[in-house]
Amino acid sequence: MTSSAKRSCGDCTLCCKLMAIEALAKPVNAWCSHCQPGRGCAIYAARPTECEDFACLCWKPSRSKLVVTTSGDGVEIRCDPGSPNAWRKEPYAGDIHAWAVEGETNDMTVVVIIGRRMILVTPDREFDLGIVGPDERIVRELEGTKVVGATVVKENELGRG
Repeated sequence: MTSSAKRSCGDCTLCCKLMAIEALAKPVNAWCSHCQPGRGCAIYAARPTECEDFACLCWKPSRSKLVVTTSGDGVEIRCDPGSPNAWRKEPYAGDIHAWAVEGETNDMTVVVIIGRRMILVTPDREFDLGIVGPDERIVRELEGTKVVGATVVKENELGRG
């Protein structure tokens, strides 16, 4: 994976649509009011910290229709809802599978996000988790390092049992 710090965004603004921006109360899958699609950010010099700190990884989003980021848990691939199967096309599908293989060994997840729908990708299968809310978490069932099941639970239910 390559960092956007080594390349410029150019005319790509897909992150301005797919990512939530808390400081601007901008929800996911809605264009930021400051975005000029295909041209850039109208408030770039004064953009919020979360925009400034954002690091787009891999593939040019305006072409791939995918915004790839990392989280504390692993890799997140946000897919433009207008192209919901973009992540299944090559070369993206091969890279995503390779990340899933690596993730299984290193206890990292690979999640495809289409709107609010999430799909956990493992080397052997996909777990379509449906719509996952901000107060919900993915719980993986493991046999060794292999993911054999996945469910979604309310965050306040974690640790109960």
